[in-house]
Amino acid sequence: MKVVGKYTDAELIAAINDSQELNQAIDYLYQQYAESTSSFIMGYGGSRQDAEDVFQETVLCFIGVLKKDKYRGEASIKTFLVSIAKNIWFNEIRKRERSGQREKQFESGREQNEADVSEFISDHEKQQQLRELVYKLGEPCRKILMLFYYENLSMREIVDYLPYENEQVVRNKKYKCLQQLTGLIKSNPQLAGQINEINK
Repeated sequence: MKVVGKYTDAELIAAINDSQELNQAIDYLYQQYAESTSSFIMGYGGSRQDAEDVFQETVLCFIGVLKKDKYRGEASIKTFLVSIAKNIWFNEIRKRERSGQREKQFESGREQNEADVSEFISDHEKQQQLRELVYKLGEPCRKILMLFYYENLSMREIVDYLPYENEQVVRNKKYKCLQQLTGLIKSNPQLAGQINEINK
């Protein structure tokens, strides 16, 4: 087994695509890239909790990008992860802004000028096979993730739908659900293959 901390970009990609090394490769992603990605998120107004939440999603999306063979290697993995995280975070900022404006005016449209990674993320959130993975997490996680990704509700709005005390409790629960989703893939690497078809 490859010692964590010794991967080159090429070796890391190979490890993610190898069911025997996927668990260790995911650990490596967290070890090497979580802090730099979190610094970017916090530099753009996010909290530490936001940064951890976004990195969970970033790892899942990165695995999907590799499985779909969309990573062209034109940038380092570190740069690519920051790009994914940036798109996720900017989408979240827009979602929060839309939530705040919803009572004042009807949303007239959405910005269509997004990079390939952002388009992948959009599909990643909406398609049926991700929905099937979410269902494996159980009802509490299913409800939160469905309301957040599929119904496009903010944390504040989710509090009105589910029996949680406040937005921070919902945010913490969502983060734990994303951890469970990562753990599901780590404990059963064959599930990562399901991400292959999400973008179709």
